[in-house]
Amino acid sequence: MKIELTSEHLSEQAEYKSFVDEEVIPVADQYDQQERIPRELINKIARLGYLGALAPKAAGGRGMDMITFGLLNEELGRGCSSLRSLLTVHSMVAQTISRWGSRWQKERWMRRLATGAAIAAFGLTEPDVGSDARSIETNATLSGDRYVLNGNKKWITFGQIADLFLIFAQCEGGPAAFLVEKMSPGLSVNPISNMLGTRASMLAELRFQDCPVPLENLIGKPGFGVSHIASSALDCGRYSVAWGCLGLARACLEASVRYAARRKQFGGILIDFQLIQRMISDMITNIRATRLLCLHAGYLRNVSDPAATMETSIAKYFASRTASKASSDAVQIHGANGCSGEYQVQRYFRDAKIMEIIEGSTQIHQLNIARQCYREYLS
Repeated sequence: MKIELTSEHLSEQAEYKSFVDEEVIPVADQYDQQERIPRELINKIARLGYLGALAPKAAGGRGMDMITFGLLNEELGRGCSSLRSLLTVHSMVAQTISRWGSRWQKERWMRRLATGAAIAAFGLTEPDVGSDARSIETNATLSGDRYVLNGNKKWITFGQIADLFLIFAQCEGGPAAFLVEKMSPGLSVNPISNMLGTRASMLAELRFQDCPVPLENLIGKPGFGVSHIASSALDCGRYSVAWGCLGLARACLEASVRYAARRKQFGGILIDFQLIQRMISDMITNIRATRLLCLHAGYLRNVSDPAATMETSIAKYFASRTASKASSDAVQIHGANGCSGEYQVQRYFRDAKIMEIIEGSTQIHQLNIARQCYREYLS
């Protein structure tokens, strides 16, 4: 079986690559140092329809198929993992509302999210709760015609500028999901800085103190907040991150080949040394394997195959490890220069470590993949 992109896919891919080459790569290190993505760049990707990638065309989105969406994430990941992370969390919320939202919620938010008039963020992680999502401590209490939220959320990607948050809280004995607007009384947003990687992703901690949320903002009933809403959103996020890691690994390869082809040591060019060739050949092989895993997951998602969730997990697991290994080798090839802010590989190295943590850590995916294997072979 030969896997090929369609002419439409190739055309879209060329568009994304051109945009990243011209508008993202030249400024990515600067934004990493400043720990922010300027509104001008966000407005550009909004005008191009990238923030509405998964939103239906009827709502002003581009209604991309999953392969096209993957290619967009790959190119953005090649240029700047922080910018790609905006696409990830924004798409997670947009897809959640499109799939699970009420008519009122869709009418209020879908077009605004699709056009970038509003930015969305995903609020699950807490100071004391990470991978164990069902143990969230933020709580929501029904009080008359509203819910009242109390608790904290942490490490919220683009929480500093988001207009809408998808928040998970314990309610009536089970996790529930709510749409919370930034200007809600009792909600405070506190910037987080000096992170290891994806430093321009404008992380924030959210604090809810008797924060009122209208009844119509409930999007996942108690007991279904994590099992349905969060699970499907995280599945979308893992797919986005997997393709982003593919792009990040490609950036490592490109930087390594360029550097090794001109760097002279011991009277020869670095790229002619066999141990350097070994690292580069490993990058190439793992990148190609990652691409096949991502394409396979994308195909299954396009046809709504039940196996798509596990294949997405496998793709994210392998892709994040590929990016981590590629970035480590890229720094090694660059030597001391690779530890310097003058070369982009130091940013790739820091960003790649984040990829092994977000949207399910490497260890969580290992457990899930193994358990699925047990069920298949022992049933």
